[in-house]
Amino acid sequence: MSARADTAAAAAWESRVRRARRRGGALRLTRLAGRAAGVAAILLFTLFPVYFMLASAFSDRMTSAVGTLVPRDPTLDNFVHVLTEGDFGTYMLNSLAVACITVAGACVLSLLAAVAVARFRFRFRTAILVMILVVQMVPLEALVIPLFLQVRDLRLLNTVLGLGIVYIALSLPLAVWMMRGFVAAVPKEVEEAAYIDGASWPVMFWKVLFPLVAPGLVATAIFAFIIAWNEFVLALTFMQQSDKYTVAVGLRQFFGEYANEWGHVMAASTLITLPVMVFFVLVQRWLASGLVQGAVKG
Repeated sequence: MSARADTAAAAAWESRVRRARRRGGALRLTRLAGRAAGVAAILLFTLFPVYFMLASAFSDRMTSAVGTLVPRDPTLDNFVHVLTEGDFGTYMLNSLAVACITVAGACVLSLLAAVAVARFRFRFRTAILVMILVVQMVPLEALVIPLFLQVRDLRLLNTVLGLGIVYIALSLPLAVWMMRGFVAAVPKEVEEAAYIDGASWPVMFWKVLFPLVAPGLVATAIFAFIIAWNEFVLALTFMQQSDKYTVAVGLRQFFGEYANEWGHVMAASTLITLPVMVFFVLVQRWLASGLVQGAVKG
């Protein structure tokens, strides 16, 4: 009887274990299905506008006028019209020139300012940091007229350089705060080791500190590029000649008073998106690198 009881107990135990495993497997499948559904929903919500833009850009004029999910008879007519009759190539060159000036100026000035406020102690240091932060809080609309008057007095209206300088000033407050965090995160022991090895301050700056804050510079460059590429109000105010328009201002020509050329709008929007994607792909590996990767070796 004892052997039979033991056998029955073992069988019951194995049965309970199998049921528990089945329930656990079903629970894991349910969780996996829920996660997959959540990821699919996020991807659909994020990528559907991009897909709709591309589908409308490659559709013919009659189809793109009402919007379509699947382009019929895909064509490049919208892109040809935008680049030729719409003169969008000139606008893209203007925006690229402004963006390059903005990125270069914002990166250099923010790095130097961040090193000054993060590594040196001087009078009114905290007040300067607070002032920089307060400037960032001022609405853009309140700065349009003062900036316009200054640019006009400098005779830089309708020039790429003038608009680039304005965008540098616009992006510097946040850029300085971003770079200050990256510079402050670099251990002082790294700089002290360079000094002990006989390096001067300029050598330490370019060969030790600069490589370590490179990810911060990349983040600053992306921020400045997006501002210069997408900004509309200042570009519309300072660029008063059609051949000086940026892409944000040039896009409005495809919106009519009573009707909009959606195929042309979507084709132009696609062209506007491409440089941003290319720029991010080129710099993303530096953005993802560690801040002090390989700085200290045992």
